[in-house]
Amino acid sequence: MIETIKRISGVNPRKCMKCGKCTASCPAYDEMEYHPHQFVDMVETGRIDELMHSKGIYLCLSCFACVERCPRSVEPAKLIEAVRLAVIRQQGGDHMTADQIPGKLDDALPQQAITSAFRKYRK
Repeated sequence: MIETIKRISGVNPRKCMKCGKCTASCPAYDEMEYHPHQFVDMVETGRIDELMHSKGIYLCLSCFACVERCPRSVEPAKLIEAVRLAVIRQQGGDHMTADQIPGKLDDALPQQAITSAFRKYRK
């Protein structure tokens, strides 16, 4: 599972030097059970199941303050999003196939929304 998270996020958690700058800049710090630097460490050490069952992954605001503050470009927010996607994919498997897209198109719906949903809900 750790390789899947790394592949989805494009992040190498081993680059983290555990300085805590990401956590210090997190506006959701008080609400999350695992803070950004802990999250990165948990991915690095393979504790993905704990993260997948954590409500904290949904409390992340995706504001990318952690990404901006990281001196090593670790990007904790991308890891959090990757774990969220892993949870979604695990819950329902593949929800959408390419041949279903034409039926979902709507003139009022941005094409980016369909593309995003296809990427998110497809393994």
